[in-house]
Amino acid sequence: VHQSKLDFFCKLGYSKQDICKVLENLGQEALEDDVLKELIRVGSKPQALESQVQPSLVKLVARGSCSASPRSKWLGEDGSDSSDHLRPIVIDGSNVAMSHGNKEIFSCWGIQLAVDWFRERGHTYIKVFVPLWRKEPPRQDSPIADQHILEELEKQSILVYTPSRKVKGKRVVCYDDRYIVKVAYEKDGVIVSNDHYRDLQNENPEWKWFIEQRLLMYSFVSNRFMPPDDPLGRHGPTLNNFLSKQPVLPEPKWQPCPYGKKCTYGNKCKFYHPERPHQAQLSVADELRAKIKVPLSKGQEEEQCNCSL
Repeated sequence: VHQSKLDFFCKLGYSKQDICKVLENLGQEALEDDVLKELIRVGSKPQALESQVQPSLVKLVARGSCSASPRSKWLGEDGSDSSDHLRPIVIDGSNVAMSHGNKEIFSCWGIQLAVDWFRERGHTYIKVFVPLWRKEPPRQDSPIADQHILEELEKQSILVYTPSRKVKGKRVVCYDDRYIVKVAYEKDGVIVSNDHYRDLQNENPEWKWFIEQRLLMYSFVSNRFMPPDDPLGRHGPTLNNFLSKQPVLPEPKWQPCPYGKKCTYGNKCKFYHPERPHQAQLSVADELRAKIKVPLSKGQEEEQCNCSL
């Protein structure tokens, strides 16, 4: 009985000396609950608790996650700020707001959703361009929803109003798209818009390349800002690499051909064939045609003649 109780409390982490002292005081027939109460009263602690000097900094993360917090995964290996590795973001405010409002209402909440999405990723340079006349009270021909969001973003130095004025009762508006492309080009950032800026592409060849390579399109799904995972198409970079200054190139993965040795595509097959080391063989049909065109040797001709006789 003494040995069984000793083993039991040793598994709980208590030292043998404390257990023996308590058993001597209470007797060998003492109940386990009484022994445990006496150990606690004496002040004995399990060794696991005594060795735990500092609280553990390890946190549970979701399955498939790379780090403990969404921001830490964008930090560099040297612990530098994530803004050093992420591109600046320039948002076409009018395009985003009208897209969120189904092209009927200038929805400022859509701009807030886009800004919050990039903030959560760790982007620190975020600029939103909106014409100055959007500060005016909404009218029937230009309704605006949640206009107070524009004031809040302006206080945070995120929203920038492009100039506009009235001349003899007519509104003179500067071309805000030019501001958007120019700032994004100078900052080597990313343009967030569903507009293609074709007029600006024709105006400047450098802007043409930049717009084609740095334009990030998006969609709103149930008040959720969702850019595509492949901004430049199926064979282009991933969204993470697209938004990063230092993209991480994935390792090439060779997918085996599902047809195996029965594949008839030959060198046109895009899959991997272990039996074709140089992946430059002709298709089966081309191989058969080539064999037919090869002239027979003299020995083979004599054999065919003897067979015919």
